Amino acid sequence: MAKPKHQFVCQECGAVSQKWAGQCADCGGWNCIVEETAPRGFTKVSGQGNAGGKTLDFEDLSAQAGEAPRTPTRIGELDRVLGGGLTRGSAVLIGGDPGIGKSTVLLQLAAGLAASGKTAMIVTGEESTAQVRMRAKRLGLQDAKVHLAYATGVGEILAALRREKPDLAVIDSIQTMFVEDIDSAPGTVTQVRQSAHELIALCKQIGTALVLVGHVTKDGQIAGPKVLEHMVDTVLYFEGDRGHQFRLLRAVKNRFGAAGEIGVFAMTDKGLEEVTNPSALFISGKAGEVSGSVVFAGVEGTRPVLAEIQALVSPSTMAQPRRAAVGWDGSRLAMVLAVLQARGGYRFADKEV
Repeated sequence: MAKPKHQFVCQECGAVSQKWAGQCADCGGWNCIVEETAPRGFTKVSGQGNAGGKTLDFEDLSAQAGEAPRTPTRIGELDRVLGGGLTRGSAVLIGGDPGIGKSTVLLQLAAGLAASGKTAMIVTGEESTAQVRMRAKRLGLQDAKVHLAYATGVGEILAALRREKPDLAVIDSIQTMFVEDIDSAPGTVTQVRQSAHELIALCKQIGTALVLVGHVTKDGQIAGPKVLEHMVDTVLYFEGDRGHQFRLLRAVKNRFGAAGEIGVFAMTDKGLEEVTNPSALFISGKAGEVSGSVVFAGVEGTRPVLAEIQALVSPSTMAQPRRAAVGWDGSRLAMVLAVLQARGGYRFADKEV
């Protein structure tokens, strides 16, 4: 019996090397190279034919193609970010910090679709079904006709998808899934890439909208190979501070809508509620009426947002006055102060800002 080959794979960028090293030569990450069993090679197909397979049918660019059908999610802010609703056969990847509300909003999504007569399936690999039912009861969704199962094997999930052919399938999370034929631990680059590939390929075949939940690294990026974000149609990030009730859902990639669109939610004891007027969150009651305060009008995606900017300048006796910024880039602040001093005639050398 042939001895299995081993390779060393970077868990940050997916680069493969033949020996272990403390730093990845491709992405520069430290202590991120893990030994894995090399996946089995694919069967080579002869150039004379494709062993009984069907040939490709090509089309002209001028062929008429209808717009991809969409299903409203019954959550207005989520529909805004997705570009109008879930697209049949699409793959969506959603990431965010632990406890930010990813599982909560997806449970509300599945319950909303089930209430409209659609078939929704949730496969959890992190929580037990009892934990999910407890959350549903807290949110008042215990009567929703959502199919729920605990599984981590991709093979049994694919069999269930072929049998049920649901309108929506939620996988929570992709880092807990594993393909039985690959001798690597769940969460490794090889497992994440192959698991996502098989799930996405089948869902596009049967027309199921697939939502994958992804873990994030300490830098806020979705864990696993970068190819995972290329494989899906839409990438969403859940942002916010767990100490505050407001959450931002941002689309950084969307093949069926505008990238950069945001949805605003408020976390309550009844789940995530939509915030239809986010400008009210960023403006105090006396904005523009006191010195050092001004209202700025910006655009996030297709939505205009009003935000209040507050500034305080005071004399300093220090050799190097402090520059502090909250919610803004410090280097951008330094650039604005340099422009004001060079072109506006203001002096900030002896001022704290």
